[in-house]
Amino acid sequence: MAGETYRTVAERGEAAFEIRGSEFVGYAAPADTVEAAEAFVDAIRERHPDATHNVPAYRVRADPLREYQSDAGEPTGSAGKPALNVLQQRDVENVAVVVTRYYGGTNLGVGGLARAYSRAVKEAVDDAGVVEERPHDRLRITVEYDDSGTVRGIIESADAEFEATYEADVSFAVRVPTAEREALCDRVRSATSGRADISVEE
Repeated sequence: MAGETYRTVAERGEAAFEIRGSEFVGYAAPADTVEAAEAFVDAIRERHPDATHNVPAYRVRADPLREYQSDAGEPTGSAGKPALNVLQQRDVENVAVVVTRYYGGTNLGVGGLARAYSRAVKEAVDDAGVVEERPHDRLRITVEYDDSGTVRGIIESADAEFEATYEADVSFAVRVPTAEREALCDRVRSATSGRADISVEE
């Protein structure tokens, strides 16, 4: 699983429509941890405290994959499961969605609700855009000034994203594909004769 590519959403997405007086607003967002997914769900609930329902679902890459959905007061199986099903069918991971509903006075029935919640998630995911992503790790590499030019060159050639902080020592915050992490660490250790301090950040 570590080196595989996976599908996720590129950015936040949103979609809104009305069915027989009920207003549905779908939200989708990237979330690479369960905590990030739950924080997004909480943020949408806070944005719509007066909504009749805020229905959440998410799929987060962990070991094992974490999936969650709730009907949030709608009839059992009419909201959370259809929302999660869309994420499963689209095969997207590290994504959280919330569908906000303002009740319009007409009951839609379980089938109608399931179709509406599915549509809201589909359209929000479409708005966000689906991309292929590779798992990444974050490293902190700290070296003395004498080694900093060499290490910077290695990081740049590895096609990794990084930020450098120059203080008493030089510290690089690096985002590197998981599959390439060990090779990068080995090159840095070898080039600095083991002087580099390398840690993996959670």
